[in-house]
Parts: sequence; structure tokens; C-alpha cells
Amino acid sequence: MSVVTDEKQFRLDGLKWLVTLLLVGGAIYANWYFSAESALYRVIGLVLVLVIAAFVASKTEKGAAIIELAIGARTEWRKVVWPTKQERNQTTLIVVAVILLMALILWGIDSLLSYFASLIMG
Repeated sequence: MSVVTDEKQFRLDGLKWLVTLLLVGGAIYANWYFSAESALYRVIGLVLVLVIAAFVASKTEKGAAIIELAIGARTEWRKVVWPTKQERNQTTLIVVAVILLMALILWGIDSLLSYFASLIMG
């Protein structure tokens, strides 16, 4: 019996991370070196190099795990049931009412304690 596994082989991860760091470092240096050029061209160059660096990093074991995490987060995000406008407004009003009630209670306790303190101190 042969068992087929879906595990990916990640080879040369250290080299891929080194290439990623060199690309990012080179992009930063190039941005500084070409500071006299238009900002538009420098930003386009930075974005291109960072996309290439992200692609190289995504081919590592950690990069693949991050991509899998992002896909899982997106899936969970789509499962969220957002409240309707009416539910949102009602909840907001309840929170504001509770805050005002607590403020009044704390103000009353503070006033009462201040009154007793003034009686004791004269």
C-alpha cells in the first residue's frame, strides 16, 4: 500500500530568507541612493521589489504558514454576522444609558463621601 501525503517540501529556506532580506535591504538602499529622482518612480520600484521579496518569502515554511493563516482569517471574517443598523443603534443607546447611569451613581457616591469627609474634618 502506498500512502500519498500532501506535505510540501521546503528546501533552502535559509537561502530564501537571505534573498528576501537582501531584496528589502537593496530596495531601502536604492530608495536612499536615488533620492534625487521622482518619488513616484522610487515608490513604484519599492513596491515592485517588495512584491518580489514577499513572493520569495511565501515559498518558505513560515511564509506558507502566514498565507494559510491569512486565508483562514479571511474565511472566518466571512462567517461573521454583522448587526443590522437597528441593532447597532439600539446597542449604542443601551451602552450610553448604562454609562450615564453609572456616572450618576459614582457622582452620588462621591458627593456623599465628600459630605461625610467635610463633616468629619469640620
